[in-house]
Amino acid sequence: MSTGTNPNNTIDTNLLRQIAFILVILFLGIILVRELWFFFSAFLGAVTFYVIMRNRMFYLVERRGWKPAKAATVLLLLSFFVILVPIGLLGNILYSKVSYLATHSAETMASLKKLAVQVKEKVGYDIINFNAINQLGTHLAALLPKVLGVTLNTLTIIAAMYFILFFMLIKGRSMEDALYEYIPLKDGNVELIGQEVKTMVIANTIGIPLIAFIQGVVGLIGYLIIGIDEPWLWFVATCISAMLPVVGAAVVYVPLSIMLFAKGDTGRGLAMLAWGFLLIGLVDNVVRLMLNKKLGDIHPLITIFGVIVGIQLFGFIGLIFGPLLISLFLLLLRIYGSEFLQKRRETRRVK
Repeated sequence: MSTGTNPNNTIDTNLLRQIAFILVILFLGIILVRELWFFFSAFLGAVTFYVIMRNRMFYLVERRGWKPAKAATVLLLLSFFVILVPIGLLGNILYSKVSYLATHSAETMASLKKLAVQVKEKVGYDIINFNAINQLGTHLAALLPKVLGVTLNTLTIIAAMYFILFFMLIKGRSMEDALYEYIPLKDGNVELIGQEVKTMVIANTIGIPLIAFIQGVVGLIGYLIIGIDEPWLWFVATCISAMLPVVGAAVVYVPLSIMLFAKGDTGRGLAMLAWGFLLIGLVDNVVRLMLNKKLGDIHPLITIFGVIVGIQLFGFIGLIFGPLLISLFLLLLRIYGSEFLQKRRETRRVK
């Protein structure tokens, strides 16, 4: 009688050990993600900047002979002054107005109620509800502490993002080699995922802010020509709202037009509506299609639904990673077909 072990039992034992090990990894991973979820936006931001900077980092280190720490520091400083400082200046303009509204909420409510009466006299029915205005007053009173909290959180996330990004840059090659080793797919499919991530990140990082900025500039020209009060404030509001899905910059120029109509300035109100829908809207439709084709040939529906999903999941950084999630989902379906369904078809043919 043979005392050897059954090969099939060995395979089953190894499979069970592998499944148990994977479950332990998943369990620990879920705990870590849950406890560090606050910093997840910082990690996504670091990934975004890494994708943009990796080629320059490798060039400075491998072609120019710079030390990794020096190259990473220079790139981080450049990104801070070129990207974050202008965004901070625009945010400061908006923050000053939000602070004014919050500290003068009673005056703001009185102005809104007066506007509601004027609109009703012009139109004949209530467009602006008084109950909604009263509820808005309650929210405005509590707005300043919330804005301060968001500002503190944003600064914390930016600091964490740069901390993560520094180590990602100096360990870029080894990090990418580890991804090739541990992702359980063919090297060609791993490269396909990497290319998709790079294309989507660059397309959205450049495309969405650039389109929003162009819409803001077109809006600013219109505000200056038409004679809108505080045009730079409305420029900032247009840039921010232009990044929102579906409604976009209409959130700004439609209320502006209504306010002009309520003041009896019909000519400027019509001019604002025409400028908004014909010119600002034209930038959104035409320039977006042109940039999407040039940067990554991204389907508009992927961008729209991706932004909606991404903002709900990740906040502002979801503008970039929402469309990426949908694209990766579709790509993984294709990879699954090539990795597994193809093998099944070949097995059936052999049988």
